[in-house]
Amino acid sequence: MTEATPESERPSKTAVKKEMQALQQMGEKLVKLSNNELAKIPILDEHLAEALVTARRLTSREALRRQLQYIGKLMRDIDLTEIEAGLAKREEGQREQAQQFHRLELLRDELANTGVSAIEQVLVDYPQADRQRLRQLVMQINKDAQAKKPPAAKRKLFQYLKELQAAKAAN
Repeated sequence: MTEATPESERPSKTAVKKEMQALQQMGEKLVKLSNNELAKIPILDEHLAEALVTARRLTSREALRRQLQYIGKLMRDIDLTEIEAGLAKREEGQREQAQQFHRLELLRDELANTGVSAIEQVLVDYPQADRQRLRQLVMQINKDAQAKKPPAAKRKLFQYLKELQAAKAAN
């Protein structure tokens, strides 16, 4: 004889649906990851791993929808803390990368607007930077702006700043 839980203690149908949709969305995030990104997330359940691989191969929208529902069903029965932590770590890394990108854009714009005086700040932040190259790029940006040319020098300066940041991070 099984004991039925009182109706007041059971979650509502709406709560159950919302939980299932959240699991399906998490499954969809997992499906959209590249192989390298997915390998970094600990998926202990072999059935879930197999279902994710199958979902990646599907081309039909309806088949993918059903597969995501199946993935959500599988995820109900496993501990998701490690998967959630892996996804959160990945999203934090993306957020940090976007912030670094934005800082480099601001630095590039500051160099383009203020010119040579901002080069000293770059040299403080990135001691391995080549002063001559920075000056040449800043001067080329100004020439391009006056001649109303495309901002090729701005792109080159941004790439150089990215290289400097990568070298600094490697050290």
